[in-house]
Amino acid sequence: ITVIFQVLSNGDVLYAFSGKQTGAREVNRKGEEVWSFISKSPQVLGCERLPNGNTLIGAQGPPMAIEVDPVGRTLHVTPLSTNYGPYHQQVRAIHKLPNGHILASHEGEGAIREYDLQGKTVWEFTGVPMAGEATRLPNGNTLIACGTQKRVIEVTPEKKIVWEFGAGDAPELNLTWVFSAQPLRNGNILVGNFLRGQEGKGAHAFEVTRNKKVAWAWANHELVKSITMARVIGE
Repeated sequence: ITVIFQVLSNGDVLYAFSGKQTGAREVNRKGEEVWSFISKSPQVLGCERLPNGNTLIGAQGPPMAIEVDPVGRTLHVTPLSTNYGPYHQQVRAIHKLPNGHILASHEGEGAIREYDLQGKTVWEFTGVPMAGEATRLPNGNTLIACGTQKRVIEVTPEKKIVWEFGAGDAPELNLTWVFSAQPLRNGNILVGNFLRGQEGKGAHAFEVTRNKKVAWAWANHELVKSITMARVIGE
């Protein structure tokens, strides 16, 4: 199972995986493995390469954020908290913030939490079932892909929703399970639409402006049934 990836500055792709083994792997454009980390956790589905060259691993069962160095040594483990028992949907996307904290999406619980490195919750936003990803914006607000609520929202530190794009804003997209949301340098947002149960109709990915205009949308139902995450390369 692979649901989250990151395109690195050198063109390689980092992705988390689970199966007979679970962990994270970096491959080059020839498909050759250039780095990997095998976890002892039951499942890993989130990861992020950090600016210092380390890799952040989102493990489940129990949920935790593990920072490993380029040779695979564990440097730090931050315990994460969720009331959702089955490990498969305990943690999705994780990001390390400039202040050193961890921002994690707890899909099964429908919660976004910011943790300090010791695992203390310092901020949270709940009530977003199957949330796939949250990103802290430069203005201090948080952009959230709200899963089966079929919307993307921006919330302030005080938890006020100041921007929202949902299914009713563009019915032709067939928003089904909004898994990823990438803020772009032009101010727009790239959204990954997981068409689970709705395969064959709607858009897999699209870019939307802040005034809720769809700049472009992509769908190829012959090539793929559904996707989870979408990314613009070079952002």
